[in-house]
Amino acid sequence: MQDSQAVGNKPASRRGFFLGAAGAGAAVAAVSVLPKVAPAPEALEAVAPAAKPAPEKGGGYSLSEHVKRYYKTASA
Repeated sequence: MQDSQAVGNKPASRRGFFLGAAGAGAAVAAVSVLPKVAPAPEALEAVAPAAKPAPEKGGGYSLSEHVKRYYKTASA
C-alpha cells in the first residue's frame, strides 16, 4: 500500500484556495472591527527611560552590560 503523502506535492486545489481566502478575509474583518488603542504618553515614558545626551566630541560608544553579553556570546 502506498502512502499518498509521501509521493510528493499535490497541485493546489480550489477548495484550499477558497479556504485560505476565507481565512484571510476573516482576519481582515476582525482587525478592522477591533478598537484602535494608542498607549498613553505616560505609559511610553515608563517603559523607555530617557536617553543620555549625546557627547559633544563624539565617543558615544560605551561598554554596557548588553555589549559585554554580546561579546561573550559572539566569541563562543
